[in-house]
Amino acid sequence: MRLIKLLVSEDSLDSALDVLEGENIDHIVTKEATERRDTVLVEFPLPTQAVEYVMNQLRDAGIDDREYTIISSAETAKTQNYHELEERFVAGVEEDDSVAPEEIRAKALDMHRTAFTYYAMTVFSAIVAAAGLLLDAPAVVVGAMVIAPQVGSALIASVGMALDDRRMIWLGFRDQFVGLGLAIVGAFAFGLSLKHGQIVTSVLDVSTVGQISKRISPGLLSITVAFCAGAAGAFGLATALPVSLVGVMIAAALIPAAAAVGIGLAWGLPSVALGALVLLVVNAVAVNLAGFVVLWYFGYRPIDWDEDAISGTRQTLRRYAPTIIGLTVLVSTFVVAGGLVAAEVSFTNGVNTAVEDVMQNDQYEDLELTSVQTEVQLARHVGETPEVTIVLNRPADEPYPGLADVFKQRIVDETKRDVDVSIQFNDVQTTSSTRNERVDERRENELLESVGLPTRRPRHL
Repeated sequence: MRLIKLLVSEDSLDSALDVLEGENIDHIVTKEATERRDTVLVEFPLPTQAVEYVMNQLRDAGIDDREYTIISSAETAKTQNYHELEERFVAGVEEDDSVAPEEIRAKALDMHRTAFTYYAMTVFSAIVAAAGLLLDAPAVVVGAMVIAPQVGSALIASVGMALDDRRMIWLGFRDQFVGLGLAIVGAFAFGLSLKHGQIVTSVLDVSTVGQISKRISPGLLSITVAFCAGAAGAFGLATALPVSLVGVMIAAALIPAAAAVGIGLAWGLPSVALGALVLLVVNAVAVNLAGFVVLWYFGYRPIDWDEDAISGTRQTLRRYAPTIIGLTVLVSTFVVAGGLVAAEVSFTNGVNTAVEDVMQNDQYEDLELTSVQTEVQLARHVGETPEVTIVLNRPADEPYPGLADVFKQRIVDETKRDVDVSIQFNDVQTTSSTRNERVDERRENELLESVGLPTRRPRHL
């Protein structure tokens, strides 16, 4: 529930009262509340969902709400017609969860923190995330997301672009750019201290650590998480829903990737740093764009948008220059970084296809494919050959000489890219019944082949 306090000139008072009375809104008028004798203070309670509608009605009636308007939270209201407003706007035909533009702007700015607090918490979260990545501990990484303050800056930028607020656009983008830069520096310094202090051995290939390997190969799923996080944050902000939990999702798309960049730099692994950097840039842009799109969908526009929309093109461009520049930078960055991600997705799909083709051979039917990890192609631009790591389960003590070369040749043929292939074997002992099932599968496939029917894929693959 919201309590509205609106300063109205006496000349416009009748128009304001006509709107309030026409909507059955209980109100009071205080004439002695200001030193200016030509103004009065009008006060009335509203359900949160009704604020934007009523304020628009007042503006359409000629009321100027830019001089003095306060929209504050209230616990309850006991007035003659308030129950009717609740039935109408909260659970009736005009039910709408969206909040007024003034309120969404205030809510976004309430999440802004001083520079020292914001950057300090960002660095702390990046260091915790780096520790969680090196420990391969998902719980620690989640803890880093909880203390990260990225939700505020991301939503401030999105709201600023939707409402064309230059100050909010500057605050949001500045905090994100500097904050994520400091996160990388903090993780890099932390990684160097661990490496040179022999707390973590310097010969460790950090790309093989599970939590890090997930952040060095950007893909469609990662971008989907970022888009949904930004959209959910804007949705919560626009509908009076809590955004604190959404903040964890936004941090999940940004902080671990920034920490992975720092770790890759500390260990001198360009493939790790570049892969995580691409993921970080794409996710950051996706969060901001998704937030803006959702707010625009909910109808949030700059003040006097309709009037400016019909004015000359040059005047419109000048008026909304900050928003246009911000969107241009975001879209351009997303196109470039998204193109890199698309290339990586295509390369990864080619690798997966090649690996599956090799695994279809009868001589490898006792092998079980566990995972395929692909380094980013960007590594070749810094003098490194992308590495494909394949994890297989095999019968205990059964060698497969030359299998890495077989995989490499098939991957090169499929992707037209040179790669290094590394195979990790997990020795597995199986019961005789399992072996009998595999023999039966083999015989069944031989019978199907003899009559020209397609064979069945082994159940253990």
